[in-house]
Amino acid sequence: MPHDVPQEPSPVVSHEPAAPAPLGVVRTPTGHAGVDAHLERLADADHLPADGHTEVYEDVHRGLRDELTALDARPAPAPMPTYDRAHDNAYNDRS
Repeated sequence: MPHDVPQEPSPVVSHEPAAPAPLGVVRTPTGHAGVDAHLERLADADHLPADGHTEVYEDVHRGLRDELTALDARPAPAPMPTYDRAHDNAYNDRS
């Protein structure tokens, strides 16, 4: 007669997704308020399930792209007037 060997219970397999957990990625401030605000928005993904990350990433990407575009669109500083010493001397020599 075979011995009845006690079997360990089968592990319970869950098909439910794991709860969201922060990744712990450190976001270092850049010193540019607009960029830093968008980088901080990445923290929102820490509290969402994986299928919600795409929306946050796309929003941040769009915001960062807009910040870079705004930097390129700022007007260049006006050129400093140049001093023409030859013109000044010609004017003074008329006396």
